Amino acid sequence: MHVETASSVPSTELPSDSRRQLLRGAAGVALGSVLAGAGFSASAQGAGFPDRPLRMFVAFPAGGATDILARTVGQSMGTYLKQSVVVENKPGAGGMIGMEAGAKSPPDGYNLFLCALTNQAIAGHLYPKATSDITRDFEPIALLANGAHVLNVHPSVPAKNMGEFIAWLKANDGKINYASQGNGTLSHLEAELLLQTLGVKAVHVPYRGSSQALPDLIAGSVSFMFDSVAASQPFIKTGQLRALAVTTSKRVPIYPDLPTVEEAGVKGYNADNWFGVYAPKGTPVDIQKRLADALQKSMAEPVLAENLLQKGFVISFDNSQRLAALTASDRAKWGAVIKTANVSL
Repeated sequence: MHVETASSVPSTELPSDSRRQLLRGAAGVALGSVLAGAGFSASAQGAGFPDRPLRMFVAFPAGGATDILARTVGQSMGTYLKQSVVVENKPGAGGMIGMEAGAKSPPDGYNLFLCALTNQAIAGHLYPKATSDITRDFEPIALLANGAHVLNVHPSVPAKNMGEFIAWLKANDGKINYASQGNGTLSHLEAELLLQTLGVKAVHVPYRGSSQALPDLIAGSVSFMFDSVAASQPFIKTGQLRALAVTTSKRVPIYPDLPTVEEAGVKGYNADNWFGVYAPKGTPVDIQKRLADALQKSMAEPVLAENLLQKGFVISFDNSQRLAALTASDRAKWGAVIKTANVSL
């Protein structure tokens, strides 16, 4: 690389002040070239960010809790960034397909991954050959919410509460069909954990997300399913499904009279379902902060908070450090559950 310096220009042609300015300018050009070569362009460091729409990957089909949260938060986030946030659904393989799409996208701040963290922690253990990893391949941006899951049964099931449901399962050991959002999803493992704890069996019927499973549950083709409150709520309201308990460690505000599975008699059972936003590894730090700031402002909006509350979410916004810590603890927790419950794909 050749950089023009004062020695390249006859001193008689430039006053000393001009030579000093030329030296400063040349040094700036040289430094800019070095930084650009190392990937530190002004645009990469957030100047003018964002100047085009953002993309938010979701690892489940449209209509489920992750998709609902992504679209609700993305719309609000876009107002603060002055750009639209486009949700891109990439379902399959327990959420691993969507995660891989997010991991392989450019780390420029224009690509985000809204992760159903608890589900991803489970899938990480059940898909050991996965090419992407939530800790290795992503930067944590912010923790958003806890999205409660609920145990739904078809109205034909002769159980009005959790105690009656357990008795019914035991009386029909191995004969009952249940749906899930797919192999290796939280929806699947919640049911397996319950069955293992009770010492009974049932037939697993996996689907590709809530939007495909719920119609069969409503039709009575399967008898029960653990699913998000967000996806289930419309059908609970109309009586097409009967909710028996929530899987979280605490009751959820939208259904204060609905007990937790543990309160209903299954000791030690809880499955808090966390959601967080990540960016591909290498996303510039100042852009990460810009994204986190937009998310924090969005989650603080009273209208958005009430909207999410009515869909069964509990807002638990926190910073990237908290999300990173929760990622590690959730992975350890569900790894132990999978091993104890002997769940495999």
